[in-house]
Amino acid sequence: MEAVWFNNYLPDSKRNLTYPAVPVFQFLIDSVARYPQNDALIFFNQHITFAELEELTNRFANYLQQKGVKKGDRVAIMAPNCPQNVICFFGALKAGALVVQTNPMYVEREIEHQLNDSDSETLILMADLYPKVKGVRANTALKNVITFNIDGTASSVGDNTEDLKGILASFSPDYEKIDVTPDDLALLQYTGGTTGVSKGCMLTHGNLVANVLQTVEVVGKNYRRGNDHVIGVLPLFHVYGLTAVMNVSIYMGVTIILFPRFEPKSIIEAIHNYKVGIFYASPTMLIAINNHKEIGNYDLKCLHTCVSGSAPLPNEVKEAFFRLTGVEAVEAYGLSEASPVTHSNPVNGLVKTGSIGLPLPDTDMKVVDINTGDECGFNQPGEMWVKGPQVMNGYWNRPDETANVLEDSWLKTGDVVEVDEEGYVFIVSRKKDVIIAGGFNIYPVEVEDVLFAHPKVQETVVVGVPDSYRGETVKAYIVLKEGETATEQEIIDYCRTKLAAYKLPRQVKFRPELPKSAVGKILRRVLREE
Repeated sequence: MEAVWFNNYLPDSKRNLTYPAVPVFQFLIDSVARYPQNDALIFFNQHITFAELEELTNRFANYLQQKGVKKGDRVAIMAPNCPQNVICFFGALKAGALVVQTNPMYVEREIEHQLNDSDSETLILMADLYPKVKGVRANTALKNVITFNIDGTASSVGDNTEDLKGILASFSPDYEKIDVTPDDLALLQYTGGTTGVSKGCMLTHGNLVANVLQTVEVVGKNYRRGNDHVIGVLPLFHVYGLTAVMNVSIYMGVTIILFPRFEPKSIIEAIHNYKVGIFYASPTMLIAINNHKEIGNYDLKCLHTCVSGSAPLPNEVKEAFFRLTGVEAVEAYGLSEASPVTHSNPVNGLVKTGSIGLPLPDTDMKVVDINTGDECGFNQPGEMWVKGPQVMNGYWNRPDETANVLEDSWLKTGDVVEVDEEGYVFIVSRKKDVIIAGGFNIYPVEVEDVLFAHPKVQETVVVGVPDSYRGETVKAYIVLKEGETATEQEIIDYCRTKLAAYKLPRQVKFRPELPKSAVGKILRRVLREE
């Protein structure tokens, strides 16, 4: 496919970048040199400067080395967004370790699988989560378990664990540097398991460094380097939050305001009080802010950059957010296997509603027919393949799975897209989410766009369910706006005026909420299984 997307890059945006041959923690070292007394992190009433963060990460690296952690050893972190998460991430990398981010919402079975699959011998976690680990610890290779309290007080779990607060107080900030290269693995980022058993994406320091610089080139045009704030509510254990919120912010020398969970009022207050400029979000977060009953009491006009990812951004949500803030939320796209960002609408450039935008610098793309394997032309649906310096080495200890998604350095995304003549990409559906009813292909996003336009609908998702006659049929799950009521027939009749008959929802179920992942992505799999 001809790389026509370059024609819509901003005049000062580069097609190709130069990537320094450094580990990702060099970004922290560089920002310490530039902005030592600037706040790197704010967590409730706690402020940590770049200089303090550097010292704390060095202390933790020293601890790991003293415990015998060697280059390439796996260190797992299981925590919500908090300073300890950031400290241990960079400290582990400085010790030469490979970080395994573990979702703190995992249950015992999932924790045991991830620790054993990665062969992690060290785990840092919030003390409140330890009971889930205690039950499976004997079944793992864990040697070092470090706990902490999120409020910064000393933790006293016992049971052969150590307290992070005591470690950071007792070890020297002068650590013995480890030689870490761009080709060394930095992160095992486990996929969410929506396509089977959760797998560890092997991401190198070079992958993470490249994706930071690629992201900055496209969405960082308005950043006030060394003098800005970013909302840090996307979970850092997810690669979207890890790269776009944490690593980009450390590189740019801006302050991350960390939140352990998404609470709309807390986010609104922080934007208002700190004059926040940057907000990385998911559509569900924007929906919650748009519909918050106290939104009129706060000024959000300080925002200058908003990027939405993890799920399609409905136009109605985007327009409502623009009316509140004056900022156009730009949609971007990524996946764990690509560190994660591969596409974005350009900040300050041409933004197309419903599009995930253009490939990032140094990112190539092609669209492949899901039936024939032939390369598609413009405006023809097919699976998107991408190639670039941010693409993973493969899945940890899973060569067969790796061979299924990597072909001659091309990453098969599993997403069905169409590309217009200007290079803008429009997601049609996940390949596995396509509904085939009576021989017709139905793409859920098209039905969802219609439902989102209904004035009573706040959230919706469409899935295919078994049908004895048609094979599959369309079922819509809907969350209504507060105070609204509707009937199944009302929704179906509304869709009848906007969709071909074979695309109509035949079943409608109203729910108080929809199941979501940690980054706000609606879990179709859970609804299908129901």
